[in-house]
Parts: sequence; C-alpha cells; structure tokens
Amino acid sequence: MKLSNRGRGCCAAGSREGGPPPRSPFVHQLRFSPLEKAKIAFMTLTLFPIRLFFAAFMMLLAWPFAFIASMGSDEQELEKPLSWWRKIVDILLKAIMRMMWLAGGFHWINVKGRRALPAEAAILTVAPHSSYFDAIPVTMTFASIVMKAESKDIPVWGTLIKYIRPVFVSRSDQDSRRKTVEEIKRRAQSDGKWPQIMIFPEGTCTNRSCLITFKPGAFIPGVPVQPVVLRYPNKLDTITWTWQGPGALEILWLTLCQFHNSVEIEFLPVYIPSEEERKNPVLYANNVRHIMAEALGVSVTDYTFEDCQLALAEGQLRLPSDTCLLEFAKLVRSLGLKPETLEDDLDKYAASAMKMKKEKVDLPEFSAYLEFPVSQTLENMFSLFDENEDGIIDIREFVIALSVVCKPSKTLETIQLAFQLYQSENGTIKEEDLACILKTAMGVSQINVMHLFRAVDEEEKGEITYNDFYRFAELHPHFAEDYLYTDQMGAESGLETSSLSAPNGICTDFSPENAEDKSKPFQKKLN
Repeated sequence: MKLSNRGRGCCAAGSREGGPPPRSPFVHQLRFSPLEKAKIAFMTLTLFPIRLFFAAFMMLLAWPFAFIASMGSDEQELEKPLSWWRKIVDILLKAIMRMMWLAGGFHWINVKGRRALPAEAAILTVAPHSSYFDAIPVTMTFASIVMKAESKDIPVWGTLIKYIRPVFVSRSDQDSRRKTVEEIKRRAQSDGKWPQIMIFPEGTCTNRSCLITFKPGAFIPGVPVQPVVLRYPNKLDTITWTWQGPGALEILWLTLCQFHNSVEIEFLPVYIPSEEERKNPVLYANNVRHIMAEALGVSVTDYTFEDCQLALAEGQLRLPSDTCLLEFAKLVRSLGLKPETLEDDLDKYAASAMKMKKEKVDLPEFSAYLEFPVSQTLENMFSLFDENEDGIIDIREFVIALSVVCKPSKTLETIQLAFQLYQSENGTIKEEDLACILKTAMGVSQINVMHLFRAVDEEEKGEITYNDFYRFAELHPHFAEDYLYTDQMGAESGLETSSLSAPNGICTDFSPENAEDKSKPFQKKLN
C-alpha cells in the first residue's frame, strides 16, 4: 500500500494554515517535577480528603431537591414554563452545584459572551470535549444533554441527570440513534418550549490539541446553534481525560490536589445555517467546527475517533504513525460500508476473492467485485493499493486491509485469513508473501520480515504454514516489537497501543450511520 499525506498520524490532515500539525488528540501524558510531586503529596494528606468529602456532600445534598422536582413530571408539564417552586429548586440546585465545583478548586469560572435564549438557539454545541469536568457548563445552565440510557440508573447521579431532562440513547435498541435524532429535532423545533440541548459533537474526549470531526447529529435538525468553547488555562493539565493517559480516578485525585483550577467558557455568536447547510448536516458541522477552532486557536483534523480507535487498538501489530489504513478506514465509511455489517461484508469479499481465478484486477473489475459504481471515493481507494500506478491492484490486499479495519485488535484472525488467500496448494507461504501480508496489515509501503520469517521457519524449509506462525506468535506475543519495528521504524511509533475500555465521555455518538460524509477532497498519495 502507498502512504498518504493524510495517513501520517491522526491529526495530519486539515491542520491550521501556517501551524504545525498537532499531536495525537487521544493521548495525554503528565510529567511532574520533584517540587510538583512534593506538592501533590502534601495536598493528598491535607486538602484532598476535605475537598473530596465536601464535593460528595454537595452532590448528596442536591439529590433530594432533584428527586422532588423530578417527581410526576410528564412531557406536557416539561414543555411549560417552570412553576415558582421549580424555579426556586432550580436556583438552589445551581448554587449547590457551584459549591461542589468550588470544593474542587474551581474558585471562579470565567464566562465570556452571552448565552442565547432557547428561541434564538435551541442547541448549544460544546467543544473541545476533554474531561468529565466539562459538566461544569451543564450544571451552570441545566441544559439538556444526550446521555446513555444506563446513566439514569446510577445512584444519586442518575436522579440529577433526570432532572435536566436529557435525551437518552439506548444501546439495546437498534433504532435508538434514529429516535434520538428525531427527539432532538422535535425539541429543537419547539420554539423555545423545551430547555436548550447541550451537545458535545466530537463524541468523545480529546486532549484539546485539535478539534476532531464533529458528528452530524446535532446539526441534522437544521436549526441555529450556539457554539460554546471550553478552555482550561492551567499550568499543569490534570483535567484532560483521554483514551490513553491517566485514568478517571487519577484525574480526580490530581485535580483536587491543585490549589486552584481555571476554566473558561465562551459563548460564541449564534450560527444560523444557510439553506445548503440545512440540507447537508456534515457541511454544517464542519463549518461550525472551523469557527470554534479559530476561536480556540487550534487545528482541525478530518479524522474521526473511529480512525484513532483503529490506530490505538490492542493487538500483536501496532499500527505505525504513517499508516495509510487510517485513510482506508475513512474511505470505507465514505463508500457506504456500515460498521454493523462490516464483518458480513468481509466474509463475503474474502469468499469472493478466494474463488477468483486471478488476484489482480483493474478499476472496473474492482467496482464489480465490491458491487459499487465507479466514483471518486472508489478511485481513491483503488489508488491506495495501486502501488506501481499501473492501473492494477491485488484484491487480496484489499481483503487484508478490510479485516484490520473490521477487527483491529484481532491480529491473528487477520493473518489467518491472509494465509488462506496467499497459501499454495500445500498450505504454505514464502517470505515475500509474508512481507506483502504484513505491510498491508500495517498500512506501510515497505517492511523487512527476513528476521521474523527465519525465526518462524525453524526447519529452514523456505516456507511456513499458518500453524507454524500461530505457534510462534503464542510463544512470542510481542513478535512485532522484537522482529518488525526495530527494522521498520527504528523508533517508537507516534501512536502507542492503549486500552480502549474507558467510557465515551458525557455524550455518546447518536448520529445515524448513513450520515453522508462530504468532507474535504482526497489528497494525492506519496510514493
């Protein structure tokens, strides 16, 4: 496979003009000086337990008020103006929540701009989303948010969540995303009867180094939105909670050990969409994102969280920072292959490839093989595999790349499938076949597998079976680090592996899977 300009790391694409591309938005590292370590140790023994107790007490104090105010609230009542006693409860809860943040070291909250009225902007789009401390603007405004349905069952927290009348997304309901978008659209078009909806369109937490692609769900209703940007101008960033870095409890501990924590909330002018943007929510989302990035002074990236999830997936093969599989994954989505059916598609394409009398195909044959008409997206995908630029690609490479995108953490399953595609009649492959398999699976143009092949080929037969490779991988689970990366990269990859077990922040991805991807044009590949 050939390398792409847009394959060099998660944020290589779309960086701000004149500025360097930002670091990976899903990695956060903390380094402490000896003085900072001593300060944290002192605060842990003194201020931390007091703050933790007081913050927990404030949350428990808020619970009965939220519980009483939530009782017997039907939908018709929710659309009416608040009664006098609910207004009092609202003021009390906001004061209690403010005291909770005060206990956490947020002594003052710097607010810039004017929050629009619900009739002016029914949706508040907040970015960057970098921590559970992003709940600060939620508790200040009591705007509705999009939450996982499971959240309402959490003791104490679930009651507070239900008070702000969220839009719940259910993982068990396959039609939940569509229903969620319809509910947001219904509330957004109620002429201010419902509270504003606060949405984090990135859909996950980042380190605020850039803005990743916005999910289109918040922009599908086609109503005006008010962009809201968050800043945490602290010398030591203990706020950020990403997929790779300090865990949730560690972030809480370190933040409470800081004497003061700064946060800035800026309400930008209401963005009124054009007719074209109303018809194209992806365009609408991108335009709002650029305005927010400009206000923040950061870059934007055309890659989504799913792309970086691929790069950070655990498995025996760690994708290098210059992999073009990120570009391939984006093209797979743009082509219309849906995540929920991707494994079935993989099985279909793999079976078809094994039945084909030839491995090499041209663009029309590739189109017929995929059962998609020739388009710019298809041509871009074809060019990724057209390494010699002779108009011919090896269909087996497409199947391997699709397997990695479909099952990024299941390396051996991809390699087993590749052996089936490349093996001779006696079930073996040669060194050049292994090189082709692994360079495709890693999304690089060249790779040296000589040391790995010789280590697997203990009997020096010049060929190996999948069973040989499997036994070797079982004995050497870090074979890639030991035999590939030292030759291929000579240095650590810019994207290290990470556990992806962390929750997805405040806002889940509720955008329909078939939302059209109309991002920037494809860029020319590098040979």
